[in-house]
Amino acid sequence: MNDREELPMAVDAETLLTLADEYHDRAGRAWGTREVGGHLVKVYSLETPGRTVTERDAAEALRIAAGHLQLGRARGSLGLAVVILHAGGDGDYVLVHTWIEGYMSDLAVFTGPAARPDLLRPGRAGLAPCVWEAAVLAHERDAFARHVLGGGGALPDRLAAWGADALSGSVR
Repeated sequence: MNDREELPMAVDAETLLTLADEYHDRAGRAWGTREVGGHLVKVYSLETPGRTVTERDAAEALRIAAGHLQLGRARGSLGLAVVILHAGGDGDYVLVHTWIEGYMSDLAVFTGPAARPDLLRPGRAGLAPCVWEAAVLAHERDAFARHVLGGGGALPDRLAAWGADALSGSVR
């Protein structure tokens, strides 16, 4: 009996194995912490091989994020956010992740064709982070819990520690 015969019918073995064969690290970069749309925002970029995120791209992503973040208080925002600009293989993505009341978070995903920031629009309902974006958000969850929620000292010191705790280099 081969591996596929032992799998439940719902498992798409061929597609999963193709994804595994094509899986690779992506370049990640932390762009620092800035005030955007009334929030303290930690900014990241991710690049698929052959794509590069420029200062202009980052500025455009922050412009999009600012529009979303300006309405944050209406969604219960606590004033802290993470923005990820992902220059992907199939297009560009801007994720705006905001910490809100009750230990919850809010996520907006904007999508569009590669290198056309003017065409980025809100993603379809249910769209969630890809594996590389989720790695950044997992780091950010841990940094938020470690420094802001579980950290000691005055809040400005906690926020400075959170801002300094950035993921950088290859993202797997």
